[in-house]
Amino acid sequence: MKAVILAAGYATRLYPLTKNFPKPLLEVGGQTILDHLVDQLREIPEIDHAHLVTNHRFVGHLQDWLAAMGTKAKREDRAHRGLRITIHDDGTTSSDDRLGAISDLRYTIGAADIDDDIFVCASDNILQWSIHDMIKTWKRNGEFHICVRHETDVEDLKKRGNATLDDDDRLVDFIEKPEVPKSNWVVPPLYIYPEASLPLIDDYLEEGAGTPGITGDSPGMIVEWLYTRIPVYAHRIEGTILDIGNPESLEQARRMFGE
Repeated sequence: MKAVILAAGYATRLYPLTKNFPKPLLEVGGQTILDHLVDQLREIPEIDHAHLVTNHRFVGHLQDWLAAMGTKAKREDRAHRGLRITIHDDGTTSSDDRLGAISDLRYTIGAADIDDDIFVCASDNILQWSIHDMIKTWKRNGEFHICVRHETDVEDLKKRGNATLDDDDRLVDFIEKPEVPKSNWVVPPLYIYPEASLPLIDDYLEEGAGTPGITGDSPGMIVEWLYTRIPVYAHRIEGTILDIGNPESLEQARRMFGE
């Protein structure tokens, strides 16, 4: 299995902090947001290579981060525990010409010639639960998987993907940012694409994004298109996610880590 880390956004809601600096490299709890994610990926034996896609403005920062990570590992005489990391530059320079999450995913699959199952995740969340547990759930049937978190705050439900599941945790309804939520299951940006589903990414970008009611290139929108075409199952999260989206959430995360 390969991991694709989506890090090509411009984090305009955090300006001026992120105007010339990538959000994933902001520090929380004594290490970068990205370090928190990579530490988890290293512990998953199924994942042997992580591909991080960023934009041209921030590619240098990410390359410096990766070089520093290698120097630190060598200094501490420890390997990366089998996880290779490759950085990809999507060539964009501003939020006006950004590709979007699904287009960046397609770009990375092509650039890295990936022909494998893929774990896809955003780069700006700190996960306080085990990704490995999601991988174990996926291995039960090998189908496309999302993860879901139980939420009771109606306003929060309106801001995220909203999932309805059957008794087997198969997705039977999904809507991105609903005006009227249908369930208490929200969908964070973590997905498992089985190898057989990868051609559907092209299909979505060529036809799905133009389907009435399904527009946009956010990672959740493709789920709304996919679940009526292939089986989509959910892993129920037991834990929390710190979504670093604005100055308030960044400050809250830092407080949680005692900063």
